Amino acid sequence: MHTTKARALVSQLAENNEIRFFIATQSLKPNNQIHLLEVNEDGDAALKPTIFSHPYGEVWKLNSSPHDANLLVSCCSSQQGSQVSMRTMLLTLPDVSKMPKNFHWMGMGGEVKTTEFHPVDSNILATVVDGKVLLMTRAESQTRVVAEVTSKNCPKFTSGKWSQHHQGNQFITLHDCTIRSYDIRDSNHTAWTIEDAHAQLVRDIDCNPNKQCHIVTGGDDGCIKIWDSRNTKEAVFVRSDHSHWVWSVRFNTFHDQLVLSSSSDSKVLLTCASSVSSEAQADDAITEGGSKERLHDGLLQTFEQHEDSVYCVEWSSADPWTFASLSYDGRVIVSKVPRQYKYQILL
Repeated sequence: MHTTKARALVSQLAENNEIRFFIATQSLKPNNQIHLLEVNEDGDAALKPTIFSHPYGEVWKLNSSPHDANLLVSCCSSQQGSQVSMRTMLLTLPDVSKMPKNFHWMGMGGEVKTTEFHPVDSNILATVVDGKVLLMTRAESQTRVVAEVTSKNCPKFTSGKWSQHHQGNQFITLHDCTIRSYDIRDSNHTAWTIEDAHAQLVRDIDCNPNKQCHIVTGGDDGCIKIWDSRNTKEAVFVRSDHSHWVWSVRFNTFHDQLVLSSSSDSKVLLTCASSVSSEAQADDAITEGGSKERLHDGLLQTFEQHEDSVYCVEWSSADPWTFASLSYDGRVIVSKVPRQYKYQILL
């Protein structure tokens, strides 16, 4: 699939039966779009994806609701004269023309980095904007600051993500080389911190859905690292197989020893982190019994079909073996975990 320039991709999280992904375009023209790509049973992308209009500007980030399959949120920018403004929009599909227009935050001279749906409460969202994390309750249309960079010399937040654990009370932020988790019940209360997580800027983060204290990060140093938030002095797993910035990292939801990463080196990598996965003890027990050999830690597969920076890679929420990747030239590639690794995990 080829479109205009694009850097936003997300799985339709609340859809558990069909393999679907959303892709948003990033054009300076006012005719940006959101494509709903459905993958058929043979694993091939549908030739005619459903296309929705996004008249609010070029899309930098897209997230889908884990509670409602027809709910999305975009972070977008639009130009009026010489000024560029950023905002975040709640989008209801399929009738994009009726999207609620009263739900958005203006950047106020800063940049909206991401808006994230709460993992448990469908009424709550968090937005990272201009050195703050704002919590919003949709029903009340009110915002509350739960984290803020107060020092003038400290870098602003570059992104953030909810932890699926801790009853949904922790929001994890990225700023420069530091990762910091905040307890949203008490403004600016730090739950834990990882200083100098990467030698250069931390680009992305994902939480292990099956192991409460484990997160994976990717940075401009070309590394992916897995951390245990209970002991943040050093990473429990490190790989440096990319030759440029790592833009996206994702744990497999079902088999968390599988980690995807994408980079501006135009590659998507499938890495195995068996030794620190939630299935490690079970695999060790089977290995000792002599009936199965666990997948070894390290790089499993390199996917090199892209020709431009790969900004996003996402697992399907419906099929644990299918994933999609998006490069800046608008190319979306749907791939599968190689059969030999799938069978080694299942058998």
